[in-house]
Amino acid sequence: MRWGVVTFPGSNDDHDALYALDHVLGQDAVSLWHKERDLKGVDCVLLPGGFSYGDYLRCGAMARFSPIMESVVELARRGGFVWGVCNGFQVLCEAGLLPGALIRNRSLQFICTPVQLRVEETETPFTNQYTRGEIISIPIKHGEGCYIADPVTLEQLEENRQVVLRYVDSSGRATPEANPNGALNNIAGIVNAQRNVFGLMPHPEHAVEKLVGGEGGLRLFQSLITAHADGTHRPAAAVAPGH
Repeated sequence: MRWGVVTFPGSNDDHDALYALDHVLGQDAVSLWHKERDLKGVDCVLLPGGFSYGDYLRCGAMARFSPIMESVVELARRGGFVWGVCNGFQVLCEAGLLPGALIRNRSLQFICTPVQLRVEETETPFTNQYTRGEIISIPIKHGEGCYIADPVTLEQLEENRQVVLRYVDSSGRATPEANPNGALNNIAGIVNAQRNVFGLMPHPEHAVEKLVGGEGGLRLFQSLITAHADGTHRPAAAVAPGH
């Protein structure tokens, strides 16, 4: 499988993602510059964490207009895989590839800590190697990770089983205390209706090796590799962003 990791001005997890893909998972991974339009034949584009364009205006608001994003939106429309981590999640929401938005943490402070996540759905290309209800640990590091959406959108996300990861405590309960940033419904990660676009605030690229903190995020990558290899979970038809 061929992966492309985008570098925006201000990205700081692009090399971590490339390391996880190349050195840990043995994947064919290439760097994509934000001013380019050529995706170099990749099967999945990963938008990494960081502070694209200094997070001016809103997080991800300027990155959404990068030349590379025209090609990313087109890839998503064709049913290709697109994955946004932290700032990448914010960019996907700004681009209309995922619903909702990410705003300042409830505490108004930057948070960097491991969190417990409950895997809500396994019938996605990104989570098929987990067990539904499984609790995993992946770190977060963000100042604007509070996921919000209007009530109708939230209801649709829940009904369509698009909420993939949820913040929980060690016993698996989605309590207010387990919610690090105030995200509505304790939402940590979602997919679009066609399940080929995935966004999450936690950083799986920092959770792929036991030696440096654990492997909670490893199977997210392995899930997509498996889905691509066997051809499952591909959308039947392309749709416009935001639908």
